[in-house]
Amino acid sequence: MASHIVGYPRMGPKRELKFALESFWDGKSSAEDLQKVSADLRSSIWKQMSEAGIKYIPSNTFSYYDQVLDTTAMLGAVPPRFNWNGGEIGFDVYFSMARGNASVLAMEMTKWFDTNYHFIVPELGPDVKFSYASHKAVTEYKEAKGHGVETVPVLIGPVSYLLLSKPAWGVEKTFSVLSLLPKILPIYKEVVSELKAAGASWIQFDEPLLVTDLDSHKLQAFSEAYAELESTLSGLNVLVETYFADVPAEAFQTLTSLKGVTAYGFDLVRGTKTLELIKSGFPAGKYLFAGVVDGRNIWANDLAASLSVLRGLEGVVGKDKLVVSTSCSLLHTAVDLVNENKLDDEIKSWLAFAAQKVVEVNALAKALAGQKDEGFFSANAAAQASRKSSPRVTNEAVQKAAAALRGSDHRRATNVSARLDAQQKKLNLPILPTTTIGSFPQTIELRRVRREYKAKKISEEEYVASIKEEINKVVKLQEELDIDVLVHGEPERNDMVEYFGEQLSGFAFTANGWVQSYGSRCVKPPIIYGDVSRPKAMTVFWSSWAQSMTARPMKGMLTGPVTILNWSFVRNDQPRHETCYQIALAIKDEVEDLEKAGINVIQIDEAALREGLPLRKSEHAFYLDWAVHSFRITNCGIQDTTQIHTHMCYSNFNDIIHSIIDMDADVITIENSRSNENLLSVFREGVQYDAAIGPGVYDIHSPRIPSTEEIVDRIYEMRTVLETNILWVNPDCGLKTRKYTEVKPALSNMVAATKLLRTQLTVPRRLEGSFLSHCASIFEQTKAFLSYYLFE
Repeated sequence: MASHIVGYPRMGPKRELKFALESFWDGKSSAEDLQKVSADLRSSIWKQMSEAGIKYIPSNTFSYYDQVLDTTAMLGAVPPRFNWNGGEIGFDVYFSMARGNASVLAMEMTKWFDTNYHFIVPELGPDVKFSYASHKAVTEYKEAKGHGVETVPVLIGPVSYLLLSKPAWGVEKTFSVLSLLPKILPIYKEVVSELKAAGASWIQFDEPLLVTDLDSHKLQAFSEAYAELESTLSGLNVLVETYFADVPAEAFQTLTSLKGVTAYGFDLVRGTKTLELIKSGFPAGKYLFAGVVDGRNIWANDLAASLSVLRGLEGVVGKDKLVVSTSCSLLHTAVDLVNENKLDDEIKSWLAFAAQKVVEVNALAKALAGQKDEGFFSANAAAQASRKSSPRVTNEAVQKAAAALRGSDHRRATNVSARLDAQQKKLNLPILPTTTIGSFPQTIELRRVRREYKAKKISEEEYVASIKEEINKVVKLQEELDIDVLVHGEPERNDMVEYFGEQLSGFAFTANGWVQSYGSRCVKPPIIYGDVSRPKAMTVFWSSWAQSMTARPMKGMLTGPVTILNWSFVRNDQPRHETCYQIALAIKDEVEDLEKAGINVIQIDEAALREGLPLRKSEHAFYLDWAVHSFRITNCGIQDTTQIHTHMCYSNFNDIIHSIIDMDADVITIENSRSNENLLSVFREGVQYDAAIGPGVYDIHSPRIPSTEEIVDRIYEMRTVLETNILWVNPDCGLKTRKYTEVKPALSNMVAATKLLRTQLTVPRRLEGSFLSHCASIFEQTKAFLSYYLFE
């Protein structure tokens, strides 16, 4: 019985790692405490898979932050600004690379392919001195062995690692990161040799870049890398794992010809076309790790259908060479359905979280071996039939309304330049208007209030009073800081997607269905099981209350349809774009109700638009067409004077900039600071942008507080490629995860920098940069002087 799991969630069923990390970062617990929690989690995961009957159990898939950052640590590829002096990389350097510190900017963070998981982008250049600086892979293999569990150590493959990296600061963008392959392979050899010496018989290299469109030069790098590793790999069974999409025919040929490789893993859930490649040319004598159990979603596997696929593959590769696997790491799904005591019983019967998927994998392997559990398969078939026939899944009126959208354009009637003029007459904003992205810190007290209201420990009147008080504080703080366009802080919201899903039909919710997004940050995606509609207004009450607190413009805050879709567990019984159109219609109703209530600025966040972009270029146009159309549907019927904002998070936006323009928003706020201004390069290359834009001036995912001088420099850099009259000043993202002790000084410095720029806009452009930096330096010194004498 051959069964395999690509990877497993790290946070723990009750987010044990999250709380241990945050306690350590806050100085409330020791490194030893963090290591103890982590060791207990790893042990329980290995034992769980062993007891379930999994043959090929992964190790080194645990991480304190991110598996790509772990590989950076393994290779000793630490950027110079972190002042690492060699030796084994410890928590101080490791977490500084991920989060930054008081004096150093963190490394860039971006999305892991088309998931909501983020990774820390390696920064590489010709002068990087690689060294074997983290022995984590070997240590964790030995740790599992000490618990009596034989594992398959997992490494990010050398070529994918390099292709996921970017040129370091100061290095030409044309620098070929693949030129570093000969420098990192000796370290991979050291790691493999140590694993062999420790007793490993299998090793897994994750090479997910093989599912993307690669030119012949990049494909050749895979061949060269594994040819160089071949002698070191001798005596080991070597699995090269791919996931998230079909493997292109050229890449499939390269992969199945790699030297020293004995097994290949494929995603057969999202990569259904790969089946044809396997059937037409799988190499004799090699193992096929068939990813038939979905690692990206929470629906129970259709065991009968999967078994049929597996039996067909048996005839191609041979019974003894076929291994049942997950389509990708289970990192992207919730941990254990057992912890869901309040979930609707019918819907619960349709689901499988990570722990249940482990059981599904083994049940399929046993069935292939002639030991089919008839009771388990029968219960699964009954659940599949229940889901297909349930009346709660289908709403004919919703389906007709969504179907009617096809073939229409749904654009606002007036062009963006004319709308901005009309909006300025109404809003009367200063040059370089300041705003924030939406959320303000979610304090312990605020979370307590929401928790007690949900548990019915406080009345609705008490809850509303508490939320109103919090909104009042946030509004007053923004007025004191002199921010131009305000937000209400979103104190009533647990999550930017879950909050809306709870008020829409067709959604279900978990109590503990947490999924890691980055570092210790976890999200609890809603489950879209049926047709979506909006029974009543969702945000109008709170936005109207907030607007009544101030004479300044108050943004109504909504999450866009594409982001709700991409950050949910989506039904798999109809095309994703049909579900997205249904959500768009619901948000459209909300936008129009906000406008009627007197909200003149409405932000419709599409943080995950880029995230959903398919990995193959041939599929881009179709996705972008319906995704952009969905956004335009939400606001196509409002007046010119109502200003529509949108926000986008960490991703590479440059390749979809024309689709972003086609969204036709009035103002877009977008990540910029952590990527070292890479976003601005697209405008240097001549892209014409007529709408307003706010490239983030500082990184909120780090506790570091930016100085006024630093923000001045960032805004000045923006003004070298964008006209001042279209620029907004704002942080990179929402402030939900930060503390007020960080938020207040950061926003104060942001406003001070903006005011300094406004007063100096008449300075000749050729003198502007040095002059403003000098002014900002004087401002910082004066502020420090006054602070000392007033408060010390």
